[in-house]
Amino acid sequence: MSMNRRIFLKSTAFTAGAAIISNKIFAGLPPEGELTGVQLYSVRDQMKADPLGTLKQVAAMGYKHVEHASYNDRKFYGYPAKEFRKILDDLGLKMPSGHTVLGNRHWDASKNEFTDLWKYTVEDAAILGQTFVISPSLPPDNRKTVDDVKRFMVVFNKSGELCQKSGMRFGYHNHDFEFTQKMGDTNLFDMILKETDPKLVIQQLDIGNMINGGAKALDIMQKYPGRFVSMHVKDEVLAAGGNEKYESTILGTGIVPVKEVIDLGRKWGTKHFIIEQEAYQGKQPLDSIREDLAIMKKWGY
Repeated sequence: MSMNRRIFLKSTAFTAGAAIISNKIFAGLPPEGELTGVQLYSVRDQMKADPLGTLKQVAAMGYKHVEHASYNDRKFYGYPAKEFRKILDDLGLKMPSGHTVLGNRHWDASKNEFTDLWKYTVEDAAILGQTFVISPSLPPDNRKTVDDVKRFMVVFNKSGELCQKSGMRFGYHNHDFEFTQKMGDTNLFDMILKETDPKLVIQQLDIGNMINGGAKALDIMQKYPGRFVSMHVKDEVLAAGGNEKYESTILGTGIVPVKEVIDLGRKWGTKHFIIEQEAYQGKQPLDSIREDLAIMKKWGY
């Protein structure tokens, strides 16, 4: 065998070996731009009592991203935007999204523009470094009739334009009423997706909330492939009591095919996977979200 031939074979073997090592190193890592986080409503009582201490525990679990559910009087959990941003930065946390209901108090129909309340909401979200400003409900006054819905979806699209000016996107988050309330032959969820421009309004699909509305995430995703940039990752079991038939539980232990849903989401462009658990079946909330994160990591998220 010639010297050049031996060198070539050694080089080829090295390259192949490096590729194998590289594949092993990167196997199971999320695609670029994808993240897993937690909705802080999961630990709402703890955040109310001790927001700083709770965030420290959340960070210590291994979470890197959180989503807020408390914004009042220009404060997040009692802290102005800049102070809350520093708290997150010091803990190594980022806040890619947050929930604030967009309603009539945020829109001046006589002037055809947003009130300062919503302008401040968007401004403070930008300070926090958010990617998405998400409304987690559509108030009853804005969904009494077809015209009500259509009129307010124009506001949704305008909110998308406003958020884009600050480098963010506006989004909507479903519960269950969107699937039970109908306008003629069309349910509210279909109307929202029909009347909003996907370039301006993203959809954050809550794969658990819809169960009480008789809907299934896989069916909705098949109907609207690629529309769900963000997702609330949630599992459901029969509720022990209360007004709803189902309540949330530890991921992988309920009736939602969670891994199948999030894998399909990943395939079709979902980038934000936000864990949320609102009921705990006797466990502590912090312990529950710790288990949820471990399961997500096991699944490759």
